[in-house]
Amino acid sequence: MLSALSIMRRRSTTRTGSITATTALAITCFTSSSKIAVVSAFSTIAVDTTPLLASMLSDPSLLGNGIPIIKTTGVDVDYGTFDVLDPGASSDQLDDGSAVIAQVQRMGGDDAKQAIERANIALSGWKDGTTAMHRSDILSKWSSLIKENSEDIATIMTMESGKPLHESRGEVVYGTSFLDYFAGEAIRPNGAGGGYTSPSPFTTPGGGAPRGKVMVVQEAVGVCALITPWNFPIAMITRKAGPALAAGCTTVLKPSELTPLTAVALSVLAERAGVPNGVFEVVTADRELTKEVGDELCSNPVVKKISFTGSTAVGKGLMKSCSGTVKRLSLELGGNAAFVVFEDADIDAAVNAAIASKFRNAGQTCVCADRFIIHKSIEEEFVAKLAEKVNQITVGHGAKDGVAMGPVISAIPVQNLKQKVDEAMAAGATCVTGGTPLPLHGPNYFAPTVLTNVDPSSSIWHTETFGPIAAITTFESEEEALFLANDTTTGLAAYFCTRDLSRIFRFSAALENGIVGVNEGIVSHAVAPFGGMKESGLGREGSVVGMNEYLETKYVFLNA
Repeated sequence: MLSALSIMRRRSTTRTGSITATTALAITCFTSSSKIAVVSAFSTIAVDTTPLLASMLSDPSLLGNGIPIIKTTGVDVDYGTFDVLDPGASSDQLDDGSAVIAQVQRMGGDDAKQAIERANIALSGWKDGTTAMHRSDILSKWSSLIKENSEDIATIMTMESGKPLHESRGEVVYGTSFLDYFAGEAIRPNGAGGGYTSPSPFTTPGGGAPRGKVMVVQEAVGVCALITPWNFPIAMITRKAGPALAAGCTTVLKPSELTPLTAVALSVLAERAGVPNGVFEVVTADRELTKEVGDELCSNPVVKKISFTGSTAVGKGLMKSCSGTVKRLSLELGGNAAFVVFEDADIDAAVNAAIASKFRNAGQTCVCADRFIIHKSIEEEFVAKLAEKVNQITVGHGAKDGVAMGPVISAIPVQNLKQKVDEAMAAGATCVTGGTPLPLHGPNYFAPTVLTNVDPSSSIWHTETFGPIAAITTFESEEEALFLANDTTTGLAAYFCTRDLSRIFRFSAALENGIVGVNEGIVSHAVAPFGGMKESGLGREGSVVGMNEYLETKYVFLNA
């Protein structure tokens, strides 16, 4: 089941030839100077008594428990390993190599093909050889084990994604909620094996009596490929794997190359929970090999569905690549959320909602408020209170106590954010606070920022920011606010604040978004459908609607 890691005693990024022997799972963890631990089926190698990541965990075996994998003879290639970096590291740490927290096996198209084959072999036993109650019990056990190891999982997430530890702990709760929810949905009549009967429209020959029975049955789609991003390392996995496994599908997971460790830990716990081999495969690839893996997932006819969370550009590419085999697709793509504050709003509540929506995970969520559209009559008060709150945000390494905002994921976004701020200011925007990188913390930090008088034609307004910048413009009429909010090619989330009940229904109906928050900045939950309109994707995740994404509907007419 766990196909993600292998014992590597040297760092390598090149193919070394065919490997036909059994391969064991492992993570290689590092201190500032040396390799310190490899957990495998064969041995535990300790080189240093003060390992970095392993020393932070109560159960280091979460990063590889040595389950052997039998590789297919003649097609294996050793691609070497790739580094997993701490995005919160300083420039010195990046320079001397101590920012490396682990090495993970680089896997390519051959590995993905084998994972798909294993998932296909396991499909019949999981889909037809288990009851819905059995699958429900395993999902519940998996959730319980994640909760029991929640502090370790949160630590791993913080170290590989950079988000503050309190946010990582919250994501563990959020992530397990999907397993709990779909454990319940597995046994409901709308799940796999369920369905309904309908009165027959057909009649007996020569008479008017009904003939036969119309029966509709729900069945698992089959082997599903799950491609997840780095910004929510656990929740994006469980939001896809939960309904897939509940429905009786088997899965091949490709986690982000930036945050593979959380996926490995989830896979270890899935095995401990009783998820059979082949039901939850993991394929880890670095940036170079990701396309090769993606091409295999998209072109392999065994894969019947792909669920992807990521950028709109990549989502469009996946749609093209999947057309040859007409796969089912769930796509949760980019956003550029509007946050509208009307003149009658509770401004203190609106500011709190804005802070929650904008600066969570350093602004790196697809539902983050990017474009703040504030009624002109309250702009001064809103901006003053928002800036005051923003200036109280403590920036630093996510593992440190008291830190409210960590780094962005790498140095490239820092450059992009700075460029957007400079372009906006050149076009007339005013920087109220922030607006600059924070190199004293490290190369991946950017100051929480508030810009006013932002031109709606500027890059920071019409493209997704994915960083801690609140771009503000004003409006004077509801019609103007609606135009500004909808004037984007995306339609994932939107937010607005008002006390007018009539406006709440009127404005929410007119917004071209799949998710709308009213007087609230964080609205995602397992019981609610998550997804967008326009170029923000296809399908929904979470809720009973999310279960349907992994089910085929079969009509059977019984003339008996």
